[in-house]
Amino acid sequence: MTEKLDIDSLKAMFAAALAAVTTIKDDLSALDAATGDGDHGTAICQAITAVSHTAEQGIHIKQALNDMGFAAMMESCGSTSTLIGALLLGMSDGVEKEQLAPAEVAAMFSAGLANVRQQTKADVGDKTMMDALIPAVEALQQHQSEGLQVMFERAAEAAAAGLASTRDMVAKFGRARNLGDRVIGHLDAGASSMATIFHAFSQAVSR
Repeated sequence: MTEKLDIDSLKAMFAAALAAVTTIKDDLSALDAATGDGDHGTAICQAITAVSHTAEQGIHIKQALNDMGFAAMMESCGSTSTLIGALLLGMSDGVEKEQLAPAEVAAMFSAGLANVRQQTKADVGDKTMMDALIPAVEALQQHQSEGLQVMFERAAEAAAAGLASTRDMVAKFGRARNLGDRVIGHLDAGASSMATIFHAFSQAVSR
């Protein structure tokens, strides 16, 4: 377990995220097929593959995150690449050091979320990836005094709870919004991939 997040930690986190989303790629697409285009598994794996491979070339956290964000945006996987790219570019803007204490990690993710919010009006309750991302980032902020491992454990738990809550929601964005009550009973694919990513982050940080 590390007490500060550095470039090697970042690489490990995104390698773990890639492995995790790849494992459930078909499940994510099946979730998406119930309410959308059915391609979310492919899209998120494509985006995170580009991000993780770019991270491996990184030397400095700030520049690595910037490059990772642009790598995501270069992938033609619709809103997934745009939002993941925005998250990473915002995180880059929130970094000034090479080794980040817990409070600085929380600030980095908060900056990432702020940038995502400039790309989408979706919020908690709208049945999107934001139902997992927002609670996860808020948990990082709330538990920053408890160290990186606890922070990410609580973030993963918050993201999982956010995902679970999407089952009873009506979608307000994307193709799913046209289905009305028919999407009730289905988990959101975007929230599922985001919860999976934060679970992977938690596991990577605790090693």
